[in-house]
Amino acid sequence: MALLLNFGMFQVGWFSSVLGAAKQLPWLGPAAMLVVVAVHLYRAKAPGRELMLIFACGFIGAFFDSIFVAMNWVSYPSGLFNESMAPYWIITMWMLFATTLNVSLRWLKGRYVLAAVLGLIAGPGTYYTGEKLGGMVFLEPFPALLSLGIGWGLIMPLLIVLAERFDGIGDLGMRTAKPAAAGRGEAV
Repeated sequence: MALLLNFGMFQVGWFSSVLGAAKQLPWLGPAAMLVVVAVHLYRAKAPGRELMLIFACGFIGAFFDSIFVAMNWVSYPSGLFNESMAPYWIITMWMLFATTLNVSLRWLKGRYVLAAVLGLIAGPGTYYTGEKLGGMVFLEPFPALLSLGIGWGLIMPLLIVLAERFDGIGDLGMRTAKPAAAGRGEAV
């Protein structure tokens, strides 16, 4: 159940981000991300560790996607801090993606080559889909898609290493409501 909830919430957040940006509502994705992250942290055994992972992914994403904007390979219709940085909604998408690393993408842990192959293929694929939905525009499609594939092929194993380091979920041991522990008044 935790896997389905995690995957479903990520999908809602992803589509809210891309379609929100396409419809000049760039705040919609970050708002959805806040809800997803709040639920994720509430269910985590060690929310602080998960929050570290979320912020690390946001930082990596801000840097990575800003390269494509600065190179003038991609353009975003809304949500820009400035003309040479990635929009805030795509940075929060990276944070949203972080919520999947220790739950629905947990099966990639220790499988770095597989993570690289997945990044190489799925990374550019999600941007391509985002463009088709109107969330972004490829100004230079070939170098952008090639670089996205290479970049995601390198970043995905790094994200898996970070997920292993900052795993606040454990063996899918998401926190659930349980009766208070005897004599201590805390949830187990």
